[in-house]
Amino acid sequence: MRAVIDGKTVGFDQGTPWKALIAQKGALGVSVGGTTLSLNAPAQDGAQAHALTYADEEGRRIYERTLELMFLAAAQKVIPGRRVRFEHSFGDGIFVRLPKTTVTRALAERIEREMRDMAERDEPIAYTRCTKEEANAYFAATGQTDKLRLFQYRQLDTFHFYELEGVKEYFYGEMAPSTGCAKVFQLRLYLPGLLLRWPGKETGGMRMSPFSDLPKLMKTFGDTGRVNGMLGCENAADLNESIERGGFRDLVRVSEAIHERSIAAIADQVVRSGARVALIAGPSSSGKTTFAHRLIIALRALGLRPMKLSLDDYYRDRADLPLEEDGRPDLERLDTLDVPLLDEHLVRLLQGEAVEAPEFDFVRGMRAERTHTLKVAADQPIVIEGIHALNDELTESVPRELKFKIYVSALTMLNLDDHNRIHTTDARLLRRIVRDYQFRGTEPEGTIAMWPSVRRGEERYIFPYQEQADAMFNSALPYELPILKKFVYPMLCRVEPQSPCYTMARRLVKFLNYIRVSDAEDEVPINSILREFIGGCCFYRAED
Repeated sequence: MRAVIDGKTVGFDQGTPWKALIAQKGALGVSVGGTTLSLNAPAQDGAQAHALTYADEEGRRIYERTLELMFLAAAQKVIPGRRVRFEHSFGDGIFVRLPKTTVTRALAERIEREMRDMAERDEPIAYTRCTKEEANAYFAATGQTDKLRLFQYRQLDTFHFYELEGVKEYFYGEMAPSTGCAKVFQLRLYLPGLLLRWPGKETGGMRMSPFSDLPKLMKTFGDTGRVNGMLGCENAADLNESIERGGFRDLVRVSEAIHERSIAAIADQVVRSGARVALIAGPSSSGKTTFAHRLIIALRALGLRPMKLSLDDYYRDRADLPLEEDGRPDLERLDTLDVPLLDEHLVRLLQGEAVEAPEFDFVRGMRAERTHTLKVAADQPIVIEGIHALNDELTESVPRELKFKIYVSALTMLNLDDHNRIHTTDARLLRRIVRDYQFRGTEPEGTIAMWPSVRRGEERYIFPYQEQADAMFNSALPYELPILKKFVYPMLCRVEPQSPCYTMARRLVKFLNYIRVSDAEDEVPINSILREFIGGCCFYRAED
């Protein structure tokens, strides 16, 4: 029997696991035909395979899940029977909450020590299959009601467990074959929970990156967690049950009311600050444009006459833009904008002068000959939205006290169950797939193919500035996945295994299988952030 691994042909006997064939140092899994497999899985005759390492996103997710299983096994030794909830990302790591457990530095050190001992012993991670009845019996015996409730929505009758030192877990993805594959990590106290950190992407999994605190982002996550708890919507089963029991429409209404209150509160902050310029930034598909429109309305309700200034009009000619390695223009960089001209115009506007603002012709990829006159009064704050809005280089000559910075992001706090979270990036990608298909005629594969480039731009130009924000707005809505699924699920299911986008499409389909579709789309208000993606928005036809 033969297989090709990263271009090299290898022979093997039937039943030989992939790990016996892959000599790649740091291999964590293997991709075959777009499907991610464990290194313990048997090699397939004629397969075209790629060894997954920390350089691959799927490899990094395997590393993350392996550390989470190690944490669960260590916690079972140190605080047996206690609930553990993996909540949300935090830089290069995840925030872990231990409900009804007093969290101390000593506790963190004990759990970390157990994990390090496991890594040094290189304990095997077993993979077993069982029936739905056997899985339910195990989770009932161990008090994991979150999984019992969720598994009602699983369509398949068989399950696979990963087992480490007596702890069995069902994860929505593959694991490394043993604990020795995940030796680089850190566990630190971060009240009210713990931070489980892994290596930065840029390190290749070899070392930890320096810790960078994110107190404003953490507070936003915490506020959202409390709201979701109040709404009774923390896990997918909560969401599904609200659909089944007739409470979903109320969930939509209350979620939108909370958004409205949050936007009004930010408008109050802008007014109290005395700022003349409101700057809005955030990653792709966070709903920045809708937020900007709603903020303008909230400011008008307070007696102001805000003016929206479009950064799009300050683009430089496409022919003058710097190129990426593949020869395409790098549209994410700050210098794609005519920053000196924008800076000059802002200074003049704030001094009461009129300026001739440019207009950009996107069809020709260059600045149009026509301009439009802008002038603002003292009661007209300027609202600017764009990926570089929080970077002071964009508005260098405007004093800091005249600027109010707002960071908008879709920070999903809904888990599948306590131990399997929904990544915020995956939720944003779903939004973008729907939006691009609805309004830009882009098939899911086109959006998925460009997503890594979008993410690189966010990491370079958006995330480093998020803590400079004066206010943060979480645009995620607890109810949105059942609405988005109606649009996105059929499209994702059409992606063929031979497509280079199949791995990501399959990952999204896998967790959407646990989410019920809702028919309450008519309940979504016409000014909702979600309308930017599904259509029917009162402000525009969706644009990012």
